[in-house]
Amino acid sequence: MNTNELQRPYIVGLTGGIGSGKSIVTEMFRKLDAEVIDADEISRTLVKAGSPALKHLVEHFGTHLLNVDESLQRPLLRNLIFSDPAAKDWIEQLLHPLIHAAIVEQILHSHSRWLLLSVPLLLESNRYDFVDRIVVVDIPEELQLERTHQRDKTDVAQIKRIIASQLPREARLLKATEIINNTGDLNQLQAQVVALHMRYQELANDRHKTN
Repeated sequence: MNTNELQRPYIVGLTGGIGSGKSIVTEMFRKLDAEVIDADEISRTLVKAGSPALKHLVEHFGTHLLNVDESLQRPLLRNLIFSDPAAKDWIEQLLHPLIHAAIVEQILHSHSRWLLLSVPLLLESNRYDFVDRIVVVDIPEELQLERTHQRDKTDVAQIKRIIASQLPREARLLKATEIINNTGDLNQLQAQVVALHMRYQELANDRHKTN
């Protein structure tokens, strides 16, 4: 993507560690009528039943990855990613370029003044250096463990492996333009999102006026 293209939207990258509340925050922005591009949603579409990417996964790892309806058993894939480094590298080399290409395609076809780009590994990759700002949804690691375990019923050891595979919290916060603190209740979270939504509208308007 030509990041100097004057007509492209002002792009706010959203990220955060596992269990931080990225999905909730993304949905809050969406309900405020912000345009949202969600890498997780794109990833799910890419590996839907019958897709070329799913076919490649099954050819490489076997049919045990499939449910009876030939859809992907996502928990099995996630377990494979975080228990086998070689498998993780292979899967990332397959999916990450496809996800990135789909994101760029959506950006180039956007007519919004600004959009929210939600990517779990936004800061772990150099593919997204075109974002204008970075907002990080933040909670302490112990809360990540607690919330992820409650949500997914995942083994704590696996959650710790996932956290270890992501950028450390301190490094993530250093790269943030804005930080959303998600240690409070939903009302407190909503208030932060509303304030940032207004801020991003202003920044986008200023950028487009300048151009």
